[in-house]
Amino acid sequence: PGPNLETPAEYKYLSIIGADAVGMSTVPEVIVARHMDIPCFAVSVITDLCYPGAIEEVKIEKILAAAAKAEPFLTELMSKMLS
Repeated sequence: PGPNLETPAEYKYLSIIGADAVGMSTVPEVIVARHMDIPCFAVSVITDLCYPGAIEEVKIEKILAAAAKAEPFLTELMSKMLS
């Protein structure tokens, strides 16, 4: 079970191939939902940044703090979208 955090080698590779953002779990969740004929809509929050020249190990505490900071905005956004 997750989370499955990126390694420094993965960050380096993703930078080389030009990735701007990488999802932690959206793709597997959408694949499962679509196999079950569940309509999907996804919104992601970028919780950690990768600077190719200064790659650091990802810490789950930092990711959780960034997600918590984004939660009020996302709650309001979803409320407005669904009303």
